[in-house]
Amino acid sequence: MEHTTGLDELLAGYVAGTLAEPARVLVSAHLELTDRNRTYVRQLEALGGLELEETKPVALTNRDARLAAIFGLGAPQVSTAQPEESFDPRLPASLRRMMGRPSLEGLAWRSLMPGVKEYRMGEVDGCSASLLWIRAGRAVPSHTHDGTELTLVLQGGFADADGHYVRGDIAIADDHIDHKPIADRDEDCICFAVTDGHLRLTGPVGRLFQPFMRM
Repeated sequence: MEHTTGLDELLAGYVAGTLAEPARVLVSAHLELTDRNRTYVRQLEALGGLELEETKPVALTNRDARLAAIFGLGAPQVSTAQPEESFDPRLPASLRRMMGRPSLEGLAWRSLMPGVKEYRMGEVDGCSASLLWIRAGRAVPSHTHDGTELTLVLQGGFADADGHYVRGDIAIADDHIDHKPIADRDEDCICFAVTDGHLRLTGPVGRLFQPFMRM
């Protein structure tokens, strides 16, 4: 995965806290899986800290009411941690927390087309989150997007016209990109995908499956 302007903007949004929750989880999972961008994120955080130190303080309005609300939250609930060996190594901790489960076992996968399945995780902050499973060597039909699609590889890898992506890599696509991801031949590919628009199949074969895709 090359360092691109789109990725830089995504990481900056993560540090600034402006990403929708599914996108924030995706970037957090990326940073867990690879150290490729951790230094860059730490540098952005350091710059943000310096800017915060130089910002003049602003008087807090409704001070007493805000403090009462904070203290009224009570002590945080402490959950019993599961043994580490029960966790699925393919799932980063941030993604496990979002899913509310430690493993991919027992997921209700939905077949989109031969060799391609999806597990929908719902919509949060205007973004749809899902897991995609692509059989080794299979291709997703050519498609583009009405919005932005972020894809994090959890297992295996895939290639399209923009490059080759493996575990921990983030692929970014939008309405300017028409691509045909193909899973690597040696292993099934599993990805975490976050979209803020609809997918549009563009090839002649893909259009046959459009009624079965998310609209």
